[in-house]
Amino acid sequence: MTRPGRKGNHRSKKKRITIVLAPVVAAAVAIPLMNQAGAATPSEVTKDCAEDAATLENCEFVDVQVKRNNLGPNKRVSTPSNNCGSTTEREKTFSVATSVTRFITLEDGFVAAADSKLGNSFFEIGAKFNTTEFNLTRDDKGTGFDFSLTGTVMPDHIGFFMWSEKRTDVSGFLKATYKEAQDGQKVFFSPEEGGTSVHVFYPQLLKNGAPDGRLWVRNVKCGTPEAEEVGGDSSPQSAEIRAESQQPGFGKGGENVTDVEVPLSEIPAP
Repeated sequence: MTRPGRKGNHRSKKKRITIVLAPVVAAAVAIPLMNQAGAATPSEVTKDCAEDAATLENCEFVDVQVKRNNLGPNKRVSTPSNNCGSTTEREKTFSVATSVTRFITLEDGFVAAADSKLGNSFFEIGAKFNTTEFNLTRDDKGTGFDFSLTGTVMPDHIGFFMWSEKRTDVSGFLKATYKEAQDGQKVFFSPEEGGTSVHVFYPQLLKNGAPDGRLWVRNVKCGTPEAEEVGGDSSPQSAEIRAESQQPGFGKGGENVTDVEVPLSEIPAP
């Protein structure tokens, strides 16, 4: 009678040990999976910052490097005047117009509202580099010029005005602080801490409030590939699309292109 009782008790202990161990093994597997899913990726940080997500305690742009007098894209800012076939130069009054604004290079479609945490950070960084010597456009409101200016169109050439803005290039990274810890931490970066791939371009202004930069008259010889690129009757807006990546800078157009700079004193206050 005594021996069967001991055998039954021994089986019962084995069952209890098995039941206790099973949840421990399951928990050990679940922990790394939860940690992996909880970390905020750089793209998630960017998205949350752009949308001013409710999960964020703060999001800020951290500046690492700064470069003054960075020249922006070369843009055509007037309708071209066709003087092809003529043997004499002519004076032409052009309508010249453009605008400049703070520009952020991060991801396609990226927008940070001025009243968002990140938008406010961009403004504060702009204020940091705004001095009596360099007056910057710090917000996302554009400023520019729109006026008439006389230029000389050479014989058998197409003439128009070109513009390249001066801007302060501030590069750095995004730092996001979440209200709740993810993967045991609350602070994440995009694309990485200490990185310089996020650029914010702050247009520089003249003392009268007009954009600072380089304005010049460009004459392109008729019948050349450069003249075909201009497209004598095309609008300056369509030309600016090409100008972002294809238009050569001042004095770099080649033998068929002549550039003459215009003093910035001729640019009126906005």
